[in-house]
Amino acid sequence: MVVKSVLLFVVAAVLEIGGAWLVWQGIREHRGWLWMGAGVIALGAYGFVAAFQPDAHFGRVLAAYGGVFIAGSLLWGMAADGFRPDRWDVAGALVALVGVALIMYGPR
Repeated sequence: MVVKSVLLFVVAAVLEIGGAWLVWQGIREHRGWLWMGAGVIALGAYGFVAAFQPDAHFGRVLAAYGGVFIAGSLLWGMAADGFRPDRWDVAGALVALVGVALIMYGPR
């Protein structure tokens, strides 16, 4: 169950962050409507993927996903835009991922 949940978080992050990046590129880098349209589709798909999380509590899933989004955004920036996080970025992402683990996978 944990593996399924983690994989869904990764797919959701790729869709949401990738979709937002495509919209950003379409608007700020003047790449056009096709980029923005692809971004909107990816953002919509993110919502569906998030709904497949094994935990039935929307608030818990989305709260935990916030940590995945933080770490994923830094990784995306590194891969797509040459962004180099500093130690505070990395520390913050690690704290967020600890939060994900506590929220989603802590004993209940």
